[in-house]
Amino acid sequence: MRPTLVAVDTNFLLDLAVPKDKANDAVALFRRRVIGVEFIVLPTVLDELAYIAQDGDTAADRSLAQTALQKLVRVWKFRPLDFIPVGHGITESIARKLRGSGLIPENEVNDSLILAEAALANCAILLTSDEHLRGADPTLLSIALKSSDVGVVVVRTPAELVKQFSGR
Repeated sequence: MRPTLVAVDTNFLLDLAVPKDKANDAVALFRRRVIGVEFIVLPTVLDELAYIAQDGDTAADRSLAQTALQKLVRVWKFRPLDFIPVGHGITESIARKLRGSGLIPENEVNDSLILAEAALANCAILLTSDEHLRGADPTLLSIALKSSDVGVVVVRTPAELVKQFSGR
């Protein structure tokens, strides 16, 4: 049986670095309820985390990013993902398509890359609180991803998943 892949956005990892956040609840619920769930950290997310850890706007941002990077694999058991060079080209093409169609704002290059990477990796869900990603029309997003021959990704917030899984 193939694992259920769940991609996580940068803001999700920063939230996870804060104890008692909905992000922690979402991970715990997923692990209890979904057999074989695997949390995936996409290449653009890793790049963003590294940038924030080094050059974040505030000391608090830098500290959260550093915590996330330290706990990513050993503590949280998330799997960093990279693509062979052709995969990066595919995600860039899909990301341009998402921005060009207006699903993701033109200036949100990283958000479009994260969504494209999650689709290419065949992730079922992208966990994020990012408004640009959450604002994409699900039907149009599904059509755009299918026309690019990649998986369809459902974009959800940690709070939405906690509510869905626990009935809260």
